[in-house]
Amino acid sequence: MALTAALGAFLHTVRFDDLPGEAVELARDAFTDTVGVIMAGVSEPIVRIVHDEIASGPMPRQARACLSGLWASAADAALISGTAAHAHDFDDQALTGHPSAILVPAILAEAERLGSSGKDMITAYVGGYEVWADLVGRSRDYHTKGWHPTSVFGSVSAAAAVAVLQGLPAERASAALAISGSHASGLAVNFGSMTKPYHAGMAARNGLFSSHLASRGATGSAVALEHRRGFLTAFSPTYQADWDSPTKVGAEWQLLSHRLCVKRYPTCYFMHRSFDATVKLLEGKNITADSIDEITVIMNRGQAAVLVNERPQTDNEARFSEQFAMAAAVILGKMGIEELRDHVVQRADMQAFFPKVKLVAVDEYDERDPAHAPSERVVVNLKNGTKLDTGEIRTVRGHAFDPLTTDELWQKFRECTAKTHSEDDARLLFDRTQSIAELKSTGELPTATSVFTSRGS
Repeated sequence: MALTAALGAFLHTVRFDDLPGEAVELARDAFTDTVGVIMAGVSEPIVRIVHDEIASGPMPRQARACLSGLWASAADAALISGTAAHAHDFDDQALTGHPSAILVPAILAEAERLGSSGKDMITAYVGGYEVWADLVGRSRDYHTKGWHPTSVFGSVSAAAAVAVLQGLPAERASAALAISGSHASGLAVNFGSMTKPYHAGMAARNGLFSSHLASRGATGSAVALEHRRGFLTAFSPTYQADWDSPTKVGAEWQLLSHRLCVKRYPTCYFMHRSFDATVKLLEGKNITADSIDEITVIMNRGQAAVLVNERPQTDNEARFSEQFAMAAAVILGKMGIEELRDHVVQRADMQAFFPKVKLVAVDEYDERDPAHAPSERVVVNLKNGTKLDTGEIRTVRGHAFDPLTTDELWQKFRECTAKTHSEDDARLLFDRTQSIAELKSTGELPTATSVFTSRGS
């Protein structure tokens, strides 16, 4: 069976009872973490801009945007929530992108419209994730061509997830994938600007909307994904892709082998291993910024291609700057939401340190996560001639194979909801998302009454 058709057939037949228990748990944590980072991002400028544009027109009461009291169409709720989820780049990472920032907003919005159960939502998440995993692995180096894989594969993945919620027949599910392939886009050059988080919202909306069109009978190519002039070829940097291998969706669960990395820092994930290891390297050594001559960071060429802001001036630019990561490690010793502020990035001591950081790119790929090298390395050269070396850095806490505990996930959730919820209310929302498979509907997820308190807010 051709790829587009085979994926459509999988989406029609996948059932909650078919899912491995571990996949259900991973999807559950994805909902919890993403709801948390949505709350952290709701006050960011790009979210307000998108909100104000949508709120200026009619607002159908289909779904709550960001689980707030603001009701909108399902598509617009997905757009606002997806943008908020990615606003701080604090959302999870896997499959060369950010699956949950797109899947969770699209699923929550459509589930609210349909009255879907928690089991339905979990099934939709896994269905969308498996489609993303199948497609992204058929080529590589998307960033180097200028694509943002999150919005490219996210559009198709969101369409897949919503097709599962809608219970579309296989042919209609395949059409949803084909339609969403024409929506897929997102330029890597917009990293470090407000447009990058908008990519996630855009993909969530476009995927959801594509599935709606398919449910009404809209058609697309039956071979939209695998045709030599189709999706895979269009986005491949070399115009070469694995067009012909049969899909393994439903037989081998990619969520188990390509797991989510849950972030501990609100920046591009490519900065996390080196930052974390450098903080540990310098701990207890009383080394100041002035005592350092140069820092060399060695990482994958694809990672380096994304961390382009050598002299960041804004928080958005700093999220994609290895220079900021190293300055934060040396000068601040931490890199949380409050450190990612314009006034911190612009501090004289931070700006003076950036030129000391040298980024070296290598052509090495980790088969578990092709966007990364198998390891990174940081070498700190002091002015007195001493050299400090992290050695090979292979993981960071929260990585797919070094996951956060439930308590660590709660600590992050509490930080993310500090400005939108009391601690008791945050704990209730956390517990409900941790029990998502038992929910009868999204109506059991409490409304964030302090978010979007007026249409023009």
